[in-house]
Amino acid sequence: MLAAAPRPPADPPRVGAVEDLEVPGPPGAPPVPVRIYLPDPEEWPGPRPTVLFLHGGGFVLCDLDTHDTTARALSRAAGAAVVCVDYRRAPEHRFPAAAEDAHAALCWAGAHLGRLGGDPRALVVAGDSAGGNLAVAALLLARARGGPAVALQALAYPVLDAAQDSASYRTYAEGCFLTAAHLRWFWEQYLGPGGDGGDPLASPLRADLTGLPPAHLVVAGCDPLRDEGRAYHRRLAECGVPSVLDERPGMFHGFLALAGVLPQAREAMARLGGAISSTLKDGKTSGEAGG
Repeated sequence: MLAAAPRPPADPPRVGAVEDLEVPGPPGAPPVPVRIYLPDPEEWPGPRPTVLFLHGGGFVLCDLDTHDTTARALSRAAGAAVVCVDYRRAPEHRFPAAAEDAHAALCWAGAHLGRLGGDPRALVVAGDSAGGNLAVAALLLARARGGPAVALQALAYPVLDAAQDSASYRTYAEGCFLTAAHLRWFWEQYLGPGGDGGDPLASPLRADLTGLPPAHLVVAGCDPLRDEGRAYHRRLAECGVPSVLDERPGMFHGFLALAGVLPQAREAMARLGGAISSTLKDGKTSGEAGG
């Protein structure tokens, strides 16, 4: 149904170039399709940040096309090369297939920064919803397997705990687009019968987060996942990892995709882009001096 839905009537945000290709997958697995968005070199000359972007969809839905506008908007907001990953999805491919694909794509991006015009100090991992989960899983795998080095994790309303027992799950169980019933079904498809939701790669909120890169977190106020984002922000601080929480009261899960019509979404995307851009400037977003 999603694939058959008509495309938005407006032209998508303009970027310099778009390329589809396949990159090596995990050992014994098929190649991973990716779509690369390069900014206009006249507007954003290199070197630039490189963003590995994992799309949302509950580990089951969505693909490169459903998140094309979001990836383009992110490239423009950050002046970055964006590598959007078409990871394997459940239930045909259950946990940890998607997490392994995410790490394989991260390794490819880290090894091809020159091809992408990227600064080697400005590799970023980003994701929305289930893609936020996979972004953190890729970082945990990178830490365990020796890289690549990542400058920033940029997450929007991430899914982080299979327990599904926070207060926001009850407060926003229905009525705000994403429901608790949706999330239960997504977790069932991803983990499968007898799947271990307590595995830190499935539930990164339960992982040791020490040594992960700084974070920029976008959280929607009216979202069953709100409290998971807040808790992840606190856990990062406890583990000594700098984290910025951009919470948007009144917004709902997925609101960033509506930056064309929602002022809060435009502002959140601009801040997200600024955080990514700042990886080139030692944390600065403007000016030549000061903090």
